[in-house]
Amino acid sequence: MNETVNQDTTMDTSEKTFTQAELDAIVGDRLKRERAKYSDYEDLKTKAAAFDAAEEASKSDLQKANERADALQAELDAMKRARQEQELRDRISQETGVPANLLRGTSEEDLRAQAEAIKGFAQTTNKYPNVRDAGEARIPAANKADILAIKDERERLQAIRDHIDLFQ
Repeated sequence: MNETVNQDTTMDTSEKTFTQAELDAIVGDRLKRERAKYSDYEDLKTKAAAFDAAEEASKSDLQKANERADALQAELDAMKRARQEQELRDRISQETGVPANLLRGTSEEDLRAQAEAIKGFAQTTNKYPNVRDAGEARIPAANKADILAIKDERERLQAIRDHIDLFQ
C-alpha cells in the first residue's frame, strides 16, 4: 500500500512544464478561437449604430409630429373657447340690450352682472342734455356790419334775406 500512495503522490507533485514555444502556441490558439467568436463585431457595431441613428431620426420626426399635433390641438381648443365666449356674449347682449362689444368676461354670471350694471348706468344717465330750444337749430345772431362784410354776393344777399329785419 505504501507504494501506491507514493506513486499517487509522485504523480500529483509532478508538473508538466511547457516551453515558451508551446505556451505561445496555446495562447495563440486560444486568441484565434476568441477572435473567431467575435469576428463580426465591427459589422454588428456599424449596423447597430446605423439602426440607432435611423431610430433616433424617426423618433425625432415622431416627436416633432406629436409636438405639432399638441400645438394645433391647443390652438383649436383656444378657438373653440373664444367662439363659445363670443356666442355667450351675443346671447346676453340680445337678452339685455347691451352691446356685446361692451361685455367682458368668460362666465355667464359675470357677463349678466356686467350687462345689468351697464344697463342700469345707461338708464340713469340722460342721453341728451336739457336745452331750452329742445334741440332746434337756429341761425346764429348776426348784425348788419357782419352781413355787409360777406364777400360772396350770393351769400350776402341770402344773409340779408334771412335778417331782413336788420335792414328795414
